[in-house]
Amino acid sequence: MADPKGFLNHGREVAKSRPVDVRLKDWNEVYVPGSLLPIISKQASRCMDCGIPFCHNGCPLGNLIPEWNDYAYREDWAAASERLHATNNFPEFTGRLCPAPCESACVLGINQPAVTIKNVEVSIIDKAWDSGDVEPQAPERLSGKTVAVIGSGPAGLAAAQQLTRAGHTVAVYERADRIGGLLRYGIPEFKMEKRHINRRIEQMRAEGTRFRTGIEIGRDLKATDLKKRYDAVVIAAGATTARDLPVPGRELKGVHQAMEYLPLANKVQEGDYVTSPISAEGKHVVVIGGGDTGADCVGTAHRQGAASVTQLEIMPRPGEDRAPHQPWPTFPMLYKVTSAHEEGGERVYSVSTTHFEGDEDGNVQWLHLTEVEFIDGKLTPKPGTERKIPAQLVTLAMGFTGTDRENGVVEQFGLDLDERGNIARDADFQTNVPGVFVAGDAGRGQSLIVWAIAEGRSAARGCDRFLTGASDLPAPIKPTDRSLMV
Repeated sequence: MADPKGFLNHGREVAKSRPVDVRLKDWNEVYVPGSLLPIISKQASRCMDCGIPFCHNGCPLGNLIPEWNDYAYREDWAAASERLHATNNFPEFTGRLCPAPCESACVLGINQPAVTIKNVEVSIIDKAWDSGDVEPQAPERLSGKTVAVIGSGPAGLAAAQQLTRAGHTVAVYERADRIGGLLRYGIPEFKMEKRHINRRIEQMRAEGTRFRTGIEIGRDLKATDLKKRYDAVVIAAGATTARDLPVPGRELKGVHQAMEYLPLANKVQEGDYVTSPISAEGKHVVVIGGGDTGADCVGTAHRQGAASVTQLEIMPRPGEDRAPHQPWPTFPMLYKVTSAHEEGGERVYSVSTTHFEGDEDGNVQWLHLTEVEFIDGKLTPKPGTERKIPAQLVTLAMGFTGTDRENGVVEQFGLDLDERGNIARDADFQTNVPGVFVAGDAGRGQSLIVWAIAEGRSAARGCDRFLTGASDLPAPIKPTDRSLMV
């Protein structure tokens, strides 16, 4: 194990952020480059190597956290990287984007600040890339079987990499112009610079994975034709149908879904635009939705020079400590201050939008809202609390309701849906159509990046077993697994 007294000798230290006034002038990641390495060995030493490491159960990937904490403590970065990659294809993604349910489940967290598992993880993988320890792992022999993967988000990429390494010929189909799915166009540059995606794509190409961009299955290529071309198909198309807000004024110009707004800002960073066609510059911005996507909109609006930013959430403000019904080691709903919130703006809780008001040209100008409260378990407007706030750009970040049904993939394959409207699958992640598998949000519903990667790996095992009759690929989860997440 790491230092037996590490958790007694060292307090929790996390990555340092660049000053707000500095980072708002660019789109680089908010953290000070290299600030973790001087402290990460001591932070890793705080891991207690528990008899029952609940962090394993808190992580859908089953990451071998005590093992790579020990290697990081000893500064054996190559061994740490090997242990990290044993369960996670893309730790540089999760180390930046995951909300770290493993830390909520950390045994040390019962009565002390938890181990900085996420910071240790990202330090190990960044050091591995810098040291050349991350290399292509091409298969020794090919199986002669072919697989198509629909979608290039974390689930699709994980499935593709696992199947390629198993010896199958894999092609990833992505409807956007670049590989990465929402990792590419939904996650702002200041949360994860896209160079991290680019070098993983190059690794996967060197291993033999093929990529086809600008092709939407169901429209550009019918699903039935795809199935004829390949021995198996893995659907990892995400849950991209956004929840809408059907209130008067929704049709006004300036009211956009978050996934209309964020991709354009990312395309500016890719060099496709000089300025975003939907910009917050000089505008009063309102973000509806208090989750991570809403925070991404907040940070993006700040960098575009918004006059003001207000984020609305219909639920009450969470507490700063665990609620009694969310005890350790479950994942608690806590008040969270992201880097975007550190940069300014106002957060308003327990409010609901009633309607939008526009000018004579049809541009949104005001958002009308009312406070709400729970009465008999139902959110109810509070009389006399109606008011309006300036809103010249509104982004809807209220989550997603399921996979895209408009492109025809579900109907063309003839797929069954579950009671939640997701694509149904069995214990091997196979749908009702033999040879067609589903992984990630398309089968699970909107979820976390760690669940997406875990499902991609598990679906790859099921697909490999379908193609060959057996599989040596690991299967970290079952389709019904919910681990310790609430």
